[in-house]
This record gives sequence, C-alpha cells and structure tokens, in this order.
Amino acid sequence: MRLKKESPVKALPALLLATSALFPIAAQAEALPMAADAGDAGDEGADHRTIVVTGQVDSYRSDTAAGVKAPTPLIDVPQSVTVLSREQLDDQGVTQLGDALRYVPGVVLAQGEGNRDQIVLRGQNTTADFFLNGLRDDTQYYRSLYNVDHIEVLRGANALLFGRGGGGGVINRVRKAPSLKGQSIDAVGAVGTFGDFALAADLNAPLSQTMGARLNGTYEEFDNNRQDFHGRFIGVNPTLAFAPSADTRIDLSYNYDDDRRTADRGVPSLGGKPLEGYRDTLFGRKDTNLSDVKAHIVEARLTQQLADKLTLTVAGQYSHTDKYYGNIFAGAAVNPATNTVSLSAYNSTVRRESWIGQANLTWQGKTGPIGHTVIAGIEGADQATDAARSEGIFPGNKASATVALADRLTVPAITFGAPSRSTHAKVTAFSAYVQDQIELAPFLQIVGGVRYDSFRIHADNLLNSTSAGRTDRKWSPRAGVIVKPRANISLYGSYTKSFLPQSGDQFSALDATQATLAPEEFRNLEVGAKWDVTPALALTAAAYRLDRENSRFNDPVTGLPQLSGKTRTRGLEFSATGRILPQWQISIGYALQDGKVRSSTTAAPAGRALALLPESQISLWTRYDLSDKLGLGLGVTHQSSAYTTVSNTVTLPAWTRVDTALFYKISKNLSVQFNVNNLLNDQYFPTAHTDNNISPAQPRSARLTVRMGF
Repeated sequence: MRLKKESPVKALPALLLATSALFPIAAQAEALPMAADAGDAGDEGADHRTIVVTGQVDSYRSDTAAGVKAPTPLIDVPQSVTVLSREQLDDQGVTQLGDALRYVPGVVLAQGEGNRDQIVLRGQNTTADFFLNGLRDDTQYYRSLYNVDHIEVLRGANALLFGRGGGGGVINRVRKAPSLKGQSIDAVGAVGTFGDFALAADLNAPLSQTMGARLNGTYEEFDNNRQDFHGRFIGVNPTLAFAPSADTRIDLSYNYDDDRRTADRGVPSLGGKPLEGYRDTLFGRKDTNLSDVKAHIVEARLTQQLADKLTLTVAGQYSHTDKYYGNIFAGAAVNPATNTVSLSAYNSTVRRESWIGQANLTWQGKTGPIGHTVIAGIEGADQATDAARSEGIFPGNKASATVALADRLTVPAITFGAPSRSTHAKVTAFSAYVQDQIELAPFLQIVGGVRYDSFRIHADNLLNSTSAGRTDRKWSPRAGVIVKPRANISLYGSYTKSFLPQSGDQFSALDATQATLAPEEFRNLEVGAKWDVTPALALTAAAYRLDRENSRFNDPVTGLPQLSGKTRTRGLEFSATGRILPQWQISIGYALQDGKVRSSTTAAPAGRALALLPESQISLWTRYDLSDKLGLGLGVTHQSSAYTTVSNTVTLPAWTRVDTALFYKISKNLSVQFNVNNLLNDQYFPTAHTDNNISPAQPRSARLTVRMGF
C-alpha cells in the first residue's frame, strides 16, 4: 500500500516566495570583496596581507557548533547542522525541546507515549540520541529549555563524534555557562490561554576576577485543551566557573529536573484515519495516566589551553533518574458497528544511574604548507538500569475494557498486577576516536577519521532468574571532502557509518534471542552546499541516502521494537537562517524525503513506507522589527501526509499551521511579547505512537510573556 503522494511542486511556491527576498542580499554579497581576496587589491608594492575581523553577529545564525568537537566553522563541516539560537527560541516562545524542533528540516516529532521526547531524524525513530554539552542524555523524559543557550541538530550518522546510535542524527543542548565579565539578572513570566504559566530567572554574578556563578531556575504549570490534563515542572541549575589563568577554565554544574504531568496518548483510529470529533477527550483516567520524573545531573568540565592552537577538554557527568509512568490508552481502532473502543493499560518504573567520562584533544596547525584540524579523544561510560512493568487489570479481572465513545469516556478504575517484566541491565562502554581535517589548499579540504567502540551489556531477568549478555566491538569511519570555490561557499561530500546494539536504544533489557543478533548499521552518503551570503545569513542544501541494516521498527499494536531487515531513506534538505536586513530575521527549512523497507519480512514487506516520514516538510519563522520598539513575528509549518507506523494502514493527513507574534520593548530593561499558536485554529494530527495512539493538535492558543533584564 502506498500513500497518495503530494507533489513537492505544490509546496515550493511558498518556499520560493519566502526566499525570494534573499536574492538582492545575495547579489550585494557577491559584489563585496571577500577576506580571502584582500591581497588582490592595492598597489603592486603594498604589503598584501589578509585582515581577519572577528566578532559576534546579532542574528539567528551561528557559524560554529560545540557538537563537532572542534572550532571548525560550519561552512567547513561536511554534514547538515542546524543551530537554534536562544534568541530564536525566545521569539517563538517555546520552553520545551519538542516545540523547538518543529522548525528543523528533516526532524519529525513522535508522540513518545505522552511521557518523553521522541523524534524521527531522517526516518530513524529514536528516544536516546539526545546529548547535553556533548555528553549522552538518553533517559526518556521531557527536556526543558530554561537553562539552554542553544540547540544543535547534527544530521546523518554521527558515531565518530557521539558513539553508538545517532543513525539519523543527534540533538545536542548546550547549557548556559557563567560569564566572568559582568553581572546580569533576567526574569521571565508567561501565561497562556488555558491557564498555563511559567516563571524563570537567570542570574549571572562574577564572584571575583577568576570565579563566576550562574543560577537558572524555573517553575511551569502545564494546561491545555485536553480533558484533565495538568502538569508542573521544577528546574534548578546552579553552575560555577573557575578561571585561574587565561589558559584554564573549570565549570561545575548541577541540574535538578522534577516533571509531573498527565500522560496523554491521544485518540484511536477509524477507517484508516485518526478519529475526529474528540479533540479534547482523554482516552484514560486522570488518576492513572501519570508521568513522574526526577532527574539529577552533575557535570564537571576542564578546558585547558596546552599551547597555541592545542586545547584539552576533560568532562565528567553523573546522572540519576527516577521515573514512574502509568497509563490507560486505546488499544485498538474504533469499532464503527458498535461505536466503541477497547482500552488497555500498564505502568512502568525506571531507575537509572550513569557515569560518563570524556577527554578530547584539539589541535590546529600545519605540517609544511598543509593545514590540520585534529581531534582525538577517549570516552568511557557505565550505566545501570532497573526497570519493571505491570499490566493493568480492568473489572472482571480482564486485560482490557470496551467503552462507548462519548465526549467524556466512562473509564472504569483499574488495578495493576504483579510485574510482568523486571530487569536489571548493566552497560559498560569504552571508545577512542581520531579525526583530521586536512587543508590541502585554500579551496580544498579532506576529512578522515575513525572511532572504535567496545560496548558490553549484561541484563538479568529478575522474574525467571535468567541472564543474557553481549559485547560488540565496532569501527565507525568518517570521510569527507570540501571544495571551496570562494571563501564563503563550500561544496562537500561525505560518508559516515554508525551502529546500534540490538537491545533497543534504552538498553534496559536483553534476552537470549537479542544476544545473538548483530548490531544495526547505518551508512549515510551525503552531498551538499553551504553559502555564507553575509556574516549574518547562511544558506545550506544537502542530498543524502541513509541505509539501515538489521533495522528495527515499532510494532503497530504494541509499540515495541521488532526487526524488519533493511531500510533506505533518501532526501533533500534546504535551510536559510539569519538576518536578511538589519530589522528582518528569518529561519526557513524545507525537506523532501522518502523512506522504504527494502527486505521482505512477515511484519514489514518490502516497499512499505517508514513511519512518521512525510514526503515534504516546510518551516518558516520570521521576525520583522517595525521600529526599535515594535516587532512582528510569523511562523508557518507544513507536513504532507504520513503513515503512523510501518503497517501503512493508518494515515496522518497533511496539515499546515500558522503562528504569529507581537514584540514590544517598553524600556531598555522591560519587554513584552504576545504569541498566538495555530492562528487559524486548524484541526490536525501532527504525530502518533501506534496506529491507535494519535495526537490531536492543540487549538488556537495565546501566550503573553514579560521579560526583564538588568
């Protein structure tokens, strides 16, 4: 079965209209002399030396990313990288990671069973490819942005930089760090249409010439249109920085997150489409559908300048997470003959402790006329996970219950039985990597590197006293070439490879069958172009092919992973980010993609489309300042139709959402903004978890935000 595809031509007019304004700027940029050509000007006897001016451009655009582990400009990185700046996040009024990622081409949000961040990157579904300051942050929970400086999305297989997983890409959040240069206090208060509100503060204080402190904190209340939905989040993040010399800096951070909210798994399907007319209905109970997470993350980081252009970074992280998740959800499609739906239920607990240590050495220099940017590092990790699950018991000692459809369902109270699964899993990992980016000439660079990973998992089934273990040792290469016809233009090609052990991306269990299976493998071929039109505006384009072997997918009914063999995703991505005019900022993304199963199995025959992979995506966010005090914002996101799962039996219809914003600066220290989301009040279904856990979009909503800074 195949989707009725929407021609990308229909999507292109809006994209072309939005980008048409870039061409005058591009023409002006072409007319300007580039720094690399500065030696061509002047008299013959002049001293022809290139003058390099560095500074911070006030723009949505960033020209570097911490995730690449080197001070390499993004124009010289042979892969697609998107950086979401703090300024853009604030303008869009987002406080959660999932909301921010809607504006990244090639990223699709998954439902995550209503209790966690889960995304699809280039057709690869993941709950674990999340990082904080370059260190793995793979526990299943929702990530707040109150203490985040910016977000980096590195697409394509990323094993060399990040290790296992990351087949479609990774998400790296970069935390706010103390500044020793001056004191600042920022406070934010926001309130929304449904009674939701948020309070946040950011205090930075130099304690001496060599020591600084920063404290970020937030309290949020969640409410929306869904029945009985409520939640609250508490986040506290104190950090300290020590700089005893110009060459040494030590950062210490403690992060406490306390998240409690209603677990909402959406609506079931009817006739191969999401059930309509029940946008507000909770298919569960408020006393049962609950997600409760407490996370502690401690990080220490040393940055040492060993010599000119030689830097050592050593980082360590300890994290402890306790999570409870209980839910009632639609376990099958609506029965149209009886107008009823079957409900199922379970709960789970997860306790995880992780230790990660990482050392990275970066050197920039030359051997003769040839330039080098070398990164070399090692990483060790130790993770222990205790997980348990219990099935819900409905009246009559039944595993499910059938209820009549209504605006508010009559859902019977349930109990939970003895654990149906109880495991203790231990993961130990060690890796070493090296990469050299070689500048053979001003117009030609090559990249080569490899990573070695030793990954061991041992899991105990505490119910039947059995154990299983497996050790995988894998090499993950990376190769690329960058051609620069001009200093501000690069053309690149790259090949990368990654792997994922077969125990699932959370590694909380391993059975005897999984222990015999080779890891999944990801191979990404990519070509692209990058153009820094001006110092404040960048354009990127990429075409890729991503092959996955021994692949896994989520079962349409249970949502649990199963093997399907081989898959292939192909796509085109385009983005434009930055400041077009002094008063006009823009962030545009477009993705055209196709993903298919390539090997026939009973569960997933060849030719089926991958889950949650729309053929086309368009995102546009722009801010235009009418004056020094007044600004306007506009956001448009569009996704073509997609299948909820690899069964290809339930379709999410195409949708388009329009957001707006109004900004007003009252004084130097005080500003307000008013965001309206889903301005046209469209009723659509942006994502799903199974064929019958489908999320309805929130109706039109508004949020008023007040910002103070001193």
